[in-house]
Amino acid sequence: MKHAERVTFGGSALDRAGEIRGDTVAIEAALSNDTSRAVLFWRGKPLITPERPARLVRLPMDHPVLEAATADPILLGREDGAARFAFDISAWVPDGLDETALGGFLDASEQRHPLLSDAMAFVELRRVMTWLDARDAELAATGKAILGWHETHQFCACCGQETHITQAGWQRTCAACGGGHFPRTDPVVIMLITYGNSVLMGRSPGWPEGMYSLLAGFVEPGETLEAAVRREVFEEAGVHVGAVNYLASQPWPFPASLMFGCEGVATSQEITVDPVEIEDALWVNREEMMEIFAGNHEKILPAREGAIAHFLLENWLADTLE
Repeated sequence: MKHAERVTFGGSALDRAGEIRGDTVAIEAALSNDTSRAVLFWRGKPLITPERPARLVRLPMDHPVLEAATADPILLGREDGAARFAFDISAWVPDGLDETALGGFLDASEQRHPLLSDAMAFVELRRVMTWLDARDAELAATGKAILGWHETHQFCACCGQETHITQAGWQRTCAACGGGHFPRTDPVVIMLITYGNSVLMGRSPGWPEGMYSLLAGFVEPGETLEAAVRREVFEEAGVHVGAVNYLASQPWPFPASLMFGCEGVATSQEITVDPVEIEDALWVNREEMMEIFAGNHEKILPAREGAIAHFLLENWLADTLE
């Protein structure tokens, strides 16, 4: 697909420095190097300067706020040869914290730490992902995803004993049985399904009013991407799909997926919605989609900027799919 790596969270060519993850001497040297910087997170929210153009904050490694981190830092990679580490200070409780404001579909709350500038805030990444440049977005997504994995994988899946961080944050090791556990990414297909001049759209229960998107679903064990596309579309909308092609991918750290954008040609048009899977599905032609993207549709809102669904639909309208 033309422009395939221009999707949000992709294409910044971050040097992930994988060759030094197991080198404790190199990691210690990087942690003490004056050019290294810390990327800070609180409950999955990256620290940014939210005034646009927003920037991901990179703190010096001796900043006192880092003392609030309760786990080892994670090596995210290198920028211009200088290491970048993720630190998590989720144990910090902001004064007057409103727990009900957290974790929503679009969490608008911002948290500011007393040891940091008022211009810096912990902000929900889903809300600000398009405010960041490609490098900042990739660093933020990587940190959010890997920290989320550590939070939910603290015990060995083989024997149940507690594990500890190794490989500069890219592995957890069990001292009891020696088991090694690595970060998990779940493959998801998201499908641009067309029938003539129209594309198939759907919505899930609980989404904001007017929000529709392309159909999507998890790839099952032993299944190809093409088979997953056909199965998911038929399960959710009762539509049969013939030819399937891969278009582009997007890391999606909400919490830990890799979205595989595919195009598929429908061989049937009648829709039969499975209410367990989705709430509604419909065909939208190009002319109507242009009105949606312009914000002029009476029922459907434009796909969310930054999401691969918006990227695929925009390229479909512009005829820049390959």
